[in-house]
Amino acid sequence: MKNNLALKGGSFTLSVLHLLDDDLDHAIDMLKIKIHQAPAFFDNAPVVIDISRLKITPDFIKLKAIIDTMEMRLVGICGCKNNSTREAAKAAGLALMNPGQMQNEGPNIHTPTKVITRPIRSGQQVYAKNSDLVILNHVSAGAEIIADGSIHVYGILRGRAIAGANGQTDARIYCQNLQSELLSISGTYLLSETIPEEYANRPVKISLKHNSLNIEYISL
Repeated sequence: MKNNLALKGGSFTLSVLHLLDDDLDHAIDMLKIKIHQAPAFFDNAPVVIDISRLKITPDFIKLKAIIDTMEMRLVGICGCKNNSTREAAKAAGLALMNPGQMQNEGPNIHTPTKVITRPIRSGQQVYAKNSDLVILNHVSAGAEIIADGSIHVYGILRGRAIAGANGQTDARIYCQNLQSELLSISGTYLLSETIPEEYANRPVKISLKHNSLNIEYISL
């Protein structure tokens, strides 16, 4: 019998929406604001919702429909505390996730630094799973570089740089020439229009401090 199917483990970057209380209408309004700020970042993006802090089981079918109208794709739920909540999520066609599945095998696993020597062109994506990422060239506008650890760009950074993709809050982004469309560390991000002009075209270090991104000059 011909075998034309291979089932293998995979690794993908997912956004996790943490609901902090049962006021879903307010949470949706806040999400709309974030999407308006960075529509390209959220466009058709897969998202998981963490409901661990909710006291009431939400209407998953309604929630999925609302997320769909925002051009995002609700693929799973985590933080279910009882069987009835889990069954409601499954009935809505949602996967039941656990923290281990969303941590890319855990933050303690670290593999050798991924080094890329070629330019990263528009439309390309590079992901360094469980490691730091070093780019010895330029990153074009429309390109995306992602690392579970820190990111180093020894060239012009024009595209999107996402460090700490698995929740590593001490990740950093370093670049010789900052012209980025988006900077993100552990889910906290800055868009090009919100990056202070004094750091443009300069060598900088970006870190996460007090739940916001901090940019500092570095000497080469």
